[in-house]
Amino acid sequence: MTNLFTTIQSKYDPYFLGFNRVFDQLIDFDNRTANGRGINYPPYNLIQDGDKYTIELAVAGFSEDEIDITHEPEQSRITIEGSTGASEGTYLHQGIANRSFSRTWTVADSVEVKGAELDGGILRVELESVIPEEKKPKKIAIKNTQLLNG
Repeated sequence: MTNLFTTIQSKYDPYFLGFNRVFDQLIDFDNRTANGRGINYPPYNLIQDGDKYTIELAVAGFSEDEIDITHEPEQSRITIEGSTGASEGTYLHQGIANRSFSRTWTVADSVEVKGAELDGGILRVELESVIPEEKKPKKIAIKNTQLLNG
């Protein structure tokens, strides 16, 4: 199946050197939103406090051993997946959904996962943007060559 992003990438490929990951992220986003796999479940919050970030997910009914958090630095993404086990017995009525989920966020290369906790049905994943000194912006002094030569 061809989509807009692969068409653009193949047509203008010589001009997009080094942007493969950007196109991959756009295609991934397109695939996740186009097929309607419950992209709104579970609901979440993104909180920023300086260089620190928190992802909060409403995961009531899931235990710690039913949730997986994966940070893939080479892909610049964090994926949180949950799957509840099958309940024993026969349901006479099942009004509480028993479903799995998968949520993925694209993050900067400098983002590190600092930890996660599950409290009262809310999963909190703590992130921090850690930029090494060599990657931080630097002020460059300008030399006046007229003063040196004259």
